[in-house]
Amino acid sequence: MQDSGIQVLFQGINFVRLLEGLWVSLKLALVSMAFSMVLGFLMGILMAGRNRIVGFVCRVYLEIVRIMPQLVLLFLVYFGAAKHLGIDISGELAAVIVFSFWGTAEMGDLVRSALISIPKHQYESGYSLGLSRMQLYRHIILPQTFRRLLPSAVNLLTRMIKTTSLAVLIGVVEVVKVGKQIIDASRYENPKAALWIYGTIFILYFAVCFPISKLSTVLEKKLQV
Repeated sequence: MQDSGIQVLFQGINFVRLLEGLWVSLKLALVSMAFSMVLGFLMGILMAGRNRIVGFVCRVYLEIVRIMPQLVLLFLVYFGAAKHLGIDISGELAAVIVFSFWGTAEMGDLVRSALISIPKHQYESGYSLGLSRMQLYRHIILPQTFRRLLPSAVNLLTRMIKTTSLAVLIGVVEVVKVGKQIIDASRYENPKAALWIYGTIFILYFAVCFPISKLSTVLEKKLQV
């Protein structure tokens, strides 16, 4: 066991540093998800509307986000646009911008799908009862939309958490970056440390994402309409 490399986890505050790096990853994901939910909900309403021009613009935006890898977007924002425009932004801010940009498109499409899945007779029944458009959405459409949307939104959060690992490539000191720092610092004393460090990172991601994934499954079953 002395030569296995596992002891590197318990040297100094290495394990605490990994937990701190995981918290950085979670903060990036949670902040990006918050922006994505607000902006994505507005985008979904626009996409579900009848304005063809707005719908076309939103669709182009969605397709660009889906085609372009998040890593390329990160480089464009952090190394490209920010530098050429003379804007000095941190890696964390660049990551939030890119992940929110991506998450907004995904959330917008989820909201659009949830809205158009509601049968037309729900709208007709609401109007026949004398409800205004605002009252119709508040009391009938939006509650059903949230029920349809919640499981998919929770699943998107899981994907967001995993995607934050890309931020290591623009210098963000999240859990993967911390792991690499620990491995580099103990390269000669513990040449087998990489297996244990990356294995621990895998377990940390699993410990965070698996309960969220199960929550998505439970919500999907309980909120079926």
